[in-house]
Amino acid sequence: MSSPDLPFLPFALPEIGEAEIAEVVDTLRSGWVTTGPKARRFEAAFTQYLGDPSLQSIAVNSATAGLHLALEAVGVGPGDEVITTTHTFTATAEVARYLGADVKLVDIDPATLNIDPAAMEAAITPRSKCVIPVHYAGLSADMTAILAIARRHGLKVVEDAAHALPTTHRGQLVGTLPSDATVFSFYANKTITTGEGGMLVTRDAALAERARVMRLHGMSRDAFDRFTAKVPSWHYEIVAPGFKYNLTDIAAALGLHQLARANAFQQRRVELAAAYREALAGLPLLLPPEPEAGDQHAWHLYVVRLADDARIGRDALIEQLYADGIGCSVHYIPLHRHPYWRERYALRDEDFPHSQRAFERMLSLPLYTRMTDADVARVAASLKRALVG
Repeated sequence: MSSPDLPFLPFALPEIGEAEIAEVVDTLRSGWVTTGPKARRFEAAFTQYLGDPSLQSIAVNSATAGLHLALEAVGVGPGDEVITTTHTFTATAEVARYLGADVKLVDIDPATLNIDPAAMEAAITPRSKCVIPVHYAGLSADMTAILAIARRHGLKVVEDAAHALPTTHRGQLVGTLPSDATVFSFYANKTITTGEGGMLVTRDAALAERARVMRLHGMSRDAFDRFTAKVPSWHYEIVAPGFKYNLTDIAAALGLHQLARANAFQQRRVELAAAYREALAGLPLLLPPEPEAGDQHAWHLYVVRLADDARIGRDALIEQLYADGIGCSVHYIPLHRHPYWRERYALRDEDFPHSQRAFERMLSLPLYTRMTDADVARVAASLKRALVG
């Protein structure tokens, strides 16, 4: 059992500093708390961070919103199919259903837990319109193969990069690859956070313009333009039945300073992942894959899988960790296991053997920048007690 002297170690905690707090307070005092100057600064800073001025960054109130906007802007609609991995959170797939499109779920590469490009290509039909690769846990999907397949079949590519800031593929930052759009998440447990929020990134000027219009009710002009004008500027037009997906300045205020710390945050996650790798060596666990030489892993998650000869099952292991005062999670219960997706598309566990096998053995250990090396040692000690006695 956990020592009474040790506090509960949560699965995730954000790291919010005094600079973020001061920026939020400044926003509250400014009189402009919804989408305005700081959201625009955050968008510009994000493009600058990615290092490619040809990109446009559109701030939204969640990565789910960004994925929805991206699919709408590339023309996904009724009768179309969107291909993605079963091993993801439901947001990746549900956005296609918002638009009346169907979802084709495919299995993962058992080594990386990312979408299997061969399975993706095998799922393509004449109805296929778009593929959504997920950079699972912060490790890049095989975007070289995915983009080549998409080009051969005329498919749009929208990257779900919720885990992938900052991740690289063959030395290039995710977000700067030649896909149609990339969507990042700033949820509370991500590498950087705005509490709730996301960013849609694209080089396609028409896609960016459509996303900006649709993120705020399909209005031809946003409120910041109209309310800050020095001349009468009340007129606007509704050009489409849009959504309410804008990011507030309060959230952007957090993002401005979190983004400035993104590289330092990622470096600390690298250190924690290395500490786990050393501390867990020799246990009946399959540790997470490392990035290719020269590439960067965001280490959003640290996912281990029980070996076949482990003396304890996954669920019992999670219970033991909690009994020791350590939070953990499972990423993910695959979509084919959930009633909606299973029943709608008549999915079976055996259709996704790699995802199913991984799910039955996996758990995500605590990994966040406020953790100490002693915290890693504590998690490792709990695992050792449970796995080898």
